[in-house]
Amino acid sequence: MNKDHSLVRKQLAGYRLATAEILYHLPDHPGLLQAYVWQDYDIAPKYPVLSRFLDFWIREIEGPIHSVRLAGKRLIGAAELASVSEYGLN
Repeated sequence: MNKDHSLVRKQLAGYRLATAEILYHLPDHPGLLQAYVWQDYDIAPKYPVLSRFLDFWIREIEGPIHSVRLAGKRLIGAAELASVSEYGLN
């Protein structure tokens, strides 16, 4: 199965494109904040993929997290799907 089919299957299973802006303190200059943008497919409202990433960050990255802003967008829904045969393309 190619990557495109895998993404469609994830979206049909309820995954949505999630984007998080992570502001963190620079280790050498704790008064300064740096932004990191994370994006992946995840499931709302618990966002387990993002949670695993943030757990990794806390364990492995020296820059303490200041805040996280999250946006999620469902990209495909059942009402948006149509069989190829409906368009005479089979």
